[in-house]
Amino acid sequence: MTSPATATTTVSTDSAGRMPRQIPYIIANEGCERFSFYGMRNILTPFLISTLLLFVAESERAGEAKHVFHTFMMGVYFFPLLGGWLADRYYGKYNTIFWFSLIYCAGHACLALFEDSVNGFYFGLFLIAFGSGGIKPLVASFVGDQFDKTNKDKAKVVFDAFYWIINFGSFFASLLMPIFLRDYGPSVAFGIPGILMFIATMVLWSGKRKYVHVPPAPSNPHSFLRVVRTALLAQAPGQGRPGLIVAAVGAIAAVVSLAMTPKWGFVIAACTALVLLLAFVGIGASMQLERARAQHPAEAVDGVRAVLRILIVFGLVTPFWSLFDQKASTWIVQANAMSNEVSLFGSTFTIIPAQMQALNPLLVMILIPFNNFALFPLLRAIGLEPTPLRRMTTGIALSAAAWVVVGNLQVQLDAGDPVSIAWQILPYALLTLGEVLVSATGLEFAYSQAPASMKGVIMALWYLAVTVGNLWVLIVNAGVKNEAVIAHIETSGVGVMAFQMYFFAGFALLAAIVFGWYATRYKMVDNYRPTGA
Repeated sequence: MTSPATATTTVSTDSAGRMPRQIPYIIANEGCERFSFYGMRNILTPFLISTLLLFVAESERAGEAKHVFHTFMMGVYFFPLLGGWLADRYYGKYNTIFWFSLIYCAGHACLALFEDSVNGFYFGLFLIAFGSGGIKPLVASFVGDQFDKTNKDKAKVVFDAFYWIINFGSFFASLLMPIFLRDYGPSVAFGIPGILMFIATMVLWSGKRKYVHVPPAPSNPHSFLRVVRTALLAQAPGQGRPGLIVAAVGAIAAVVSLAMTPKWGFVIAACTALVLLLAFVGIGASMQLERARAQHPAEAVDGVRAVLRILIVFGLVTPFWSLFDQKASTWIVQANAMSNEVSLFGSTFTIIPAQMQALNPLLVMILIPFNNFALFPLLRAIGLEPTPLRRMTTGIALSAAAWVVVGNLQVQLDAGDPVSIAWQILPYALLTLGEVLVSATGLEFAYSQAPASMKGVIMALWYLAVTVGNLWVLIVNAGVKNEAVIAHIETSGVGVMAFQMYFFAGFALLAAIVFGWYATRYKMVDNYRPTGA
């Protein structure tokens, strides 16, 4: 295979206002890549429980499978930090996507080859997390780079199509891969997604001469990190440095978190340390940011303030992700205890629990056009504009409602009542509507709000919110292993699993309330690429 051409500053020659002709290559690439990712992800928990983790005691196997799954998901959404930085500073989006895609393909090959080897399989998961995470913040922003201010109105249509094709690939992967796993075994079930990932890489490569290549940003003396550093260290006459103290407290807390590795495990300790560091340094920098104006231009300082405001939005979305990603772990575990025979139109169908995840992408493909052509126009007609932040607030609240429903279903299961797997349709519908309002909107929001030199990294930080969401899951799962916590749950009158479900519902509802309050104070900006740039 030839290596990709060096990124150039080629600018699209399409007429102003027209849809860029290179978009189909990126959309097709995304469809195949998403089939590969969701194809392996949606059979990961069943495979771990039924095959790879048989050496674990049966009573602990589901919990261990959830731990592996959410650790993997944390990696998937952590490595965007690396991919975004490499693309923005050194290699450009196209080259970074291409090379990380090859690593991604190697990870799929490991899953297919090492179905009986824990170490080999886990190494494959690492490569997929590394490769998938590396390209994740770049594809959406690469789509955005194909537009300028003359045709930015087409961008929302494409972002919706982008999200629609993600779910088109996910639907067929969710429907078919559990069947391949059951009938043909892990090597075939994990090998097929690998083939689709290779096709995705070739489709991306075939359109390389048609793309708009925005060059990496040169070393900037007024970069985000340098402005933050100046703000923290700058002294003002007659004033202390409270922001620096706050940042130092965050650094100390991060070190303490890392010291808890033997007790918490490396993943929880390291990710908690990162969250503490980001939060406290961000707060400290915002406290003293005006001091940076003495050494940096107003545009750079205002850009940092914009990023810090965006990070608050991202932080408030993390509870949504803690709920959403558990549909591929906790909800599958629940579905395993349900009756999986469903009668429809006089016929009886046997549903594999993992196949229930196909409802999510199917509903997304229905809800995106419904929202755009029916719901949102109706809301505008009655004078209620569905702004991005309003949509996201509603989406978080809907995810909380979904978890109230699954909690109620779990209470019935714990009582020994037979429950049909079909009852999971309702929480899937609520969660999916929430996803459309949060995730699809978030892609558009993150790109439009990111300063020009930070688009790749700000998209990475959007995905980092998913890592933090999965971190909450690991922390809660670790908490319910504590005997004191279990004793408290027993006094509540519900089982441990149902208690966790209600806990996450309350967590998301609280986040929705705070998010809605903050949304009323957030001022939107327009950071699309200028015409001809």
